[in-house]
Amino acid sequence: MQDQQIIDLYWARNEQAIAESDRAYGALCHSVAMNILSDRMDAEECVNDTWLKSWNAMPPERPGNLRAFFCRITRNLSIDRYRARHKTKSRGDGFEVALHELTECLPDPASVQDNDPLPALLDEFLESLKPTPRKLLVGRYWHAYSVNQLAETYGMTPNHVSVTLKRLREALRDFLTERGYRI
Repeated sequence: MQDQQIIDLYWARNEQAIAESDRAYGALCHSVAMNILSDRMDAEECVNDTWLKSWNAMPPERPGNLRAFFCRITRNLSIDRYRARHKTKSRGDGFEVALHELTECLPDPASVQDNDPLPALLDEFLESLKPTPRKLLVGRYWHAYSVNQLAETYGMTPNHVSVTLKRLREALRDFLTERGYRI
């Protein structure tokens, strides 16, 4: 089923929308949740919550990119669940390491105001990259893939992926600093 047809099912309040969403994007959403949570049950719950949140969001929202819409919801739900689960302890797992890596190249969230140009600048930065570095950056910090997963996917050594990501974070920090952000 095409994305527009799935969206139309949501707008018609047809429960088949959830089944079609799960059929088309369930595996992808589960992968996003598993990369963040590393727990099958929590991941399944986040994916189910994604369908509920989508049901409540459409209408009035009509997503332009259904895949990105579902992934964003799953990712946000998974991060919320992750933070709630790890409120008092730190395991040093892959997702936590990835979050820590980002702190060295992004401004403090408290300093970012409403209508801030930061999201557009991040898009501009990503668009300026060649495809493989862009995929590494998005894979690591959006989909929460481990360095080893990225290395295997792109036929690189883990060390090469780590070095490339470090250089990309430095380039992002410089890019944002040049545009007036304090990191």
